[in-house]
Amino acid sequence: MTHTFKIIDSPVGQLKLVAAGPKLVAILWEHDKPSRVRLGPMRESPQDPVLLRAEQQLREYFAGARTRFDLELEFAGTDFQKNVWRALLDIPYGQTRNYAQIAAQIGRPKAVRAVGAANGRNPLSIVAPCHRVVGKSGELTGYAGGLPAKQLLLALEGKPRA
Repeated sequence: MTHTFKIIDSPVGQLKLVAAGPKLVAILWEHDKPSRVRLGPMRESPQDPVLLRAEQQLREYFAGARTRFDLELEFAGTDFQKNVWRALLDIPYGQTRNYAQIAAQIGRPKAVRAVGAANGRNPLSIVAPCHRVVGKSGELTGYAGGLPAKQLLLALEGKPRA
């Protein structure tokens, strides 16, 4: 299936929104590594209704008017990765979790490093809020969009970080 995409400007730089049929499958960063999220062929479709809806909800989020997304999502990855990514959806707006907490939540308490790796490959940045996952002592850790973007997103949600 060919994916459709739309590029939007945001407070964290340009984002590429990607859909497959009726579902949002990726939100990619302006300088994303092509190997981080592997997708098939894409064609630009700025009027795709799925992408327009995602764009509107992201604009509301960045304006502080939305705390939860209402979009049909499709995660493409291993079963383990999908479990991690679905767990991200349970982290409330304005709160953070650490990798060990996510590992425990998905029933794999010893898989902390694997949770970190899956978190880094999250295809639906912001909507599946991997920016809300921090190190065990609360420090900011790696983020595909860069630590300044992670810091901005947390500050937007009322969780300023040093």
